[in-house]
Amino acid sequence: AAMPGLLLGDEAPNFEAETTQGRIRFHDFLGDSWGILFSHPRDFTPVCTTELGRAAKLAPEFQKRNVKMIALSIDSVQDHLSWCKVGKKHLCSQGKVAKSPGVTGMGRTFPLLYTHCLAKQLVFVFGPDKKLKLSILYPATTGRNFDEILRVVDSLQLTAYKKVATPVDWKPGDSVMVVPTLADEEAKKLFPKGVFTKDLPSGKKYLRYTPQP
Repeated sequence: AAMPGLLLGDEAPNFEAETTQGRIRFHDFLGDSWGILFSHPRDFTPVCTTELGRAAKLAPEFQKRNVKMIALSIDSVQDHLSWCKVGKKHLCSQGKVAKSPGVTGMGRTFPLLYTHCLAKQLVFVFGPDKKLKLSILYPATTGRNFDEILRVVDSLQLTAYKKVATPVDWKPGDSVMVVPTLADEEAKKLFPKGVFTKDLPSGKKYLRYTPQP
């Protein structure tokens, strides 16, 4: 379910790297926030350039969710800065790549990302506990779906703090599922808006739903 070398639940390596915002140490960069790390094959690639623009545009949405964004590429910080300038008129809103700084020099400190980002695009979501909550691997020819990334963050945050899971195609505001480990009595207390079950051919009542808490 995750990339080789870094599995869901693993702690993020606390690497140091030069970025467009200066030198960072990853755990300090995250602080108490959630974090998303995007890898890019190279700077100036057309697909990634459209993504940089979308990330910059959605920065307020990620900030609202207490999510910090950081991007990884094998090129130099100088290239990252030039890349942003090239696109700033119509891509980097207000010409800032600061919302999603590029990281370089990862070959030694984070070989997993270095080897995979040459031809592929990764999305890693880390929680405030610095642990990997989600990873998605895209080929370089397919741009990432930022609406889906926001949806996944909403689900991760909701399910991290409430005893619920989100069903197929869930969107914020939809009903959620009560986790199977919660007894019916406890569920009734925990979810005052009510718990309802979906009828199954077997007659079993294990699909329990409640309005989004």
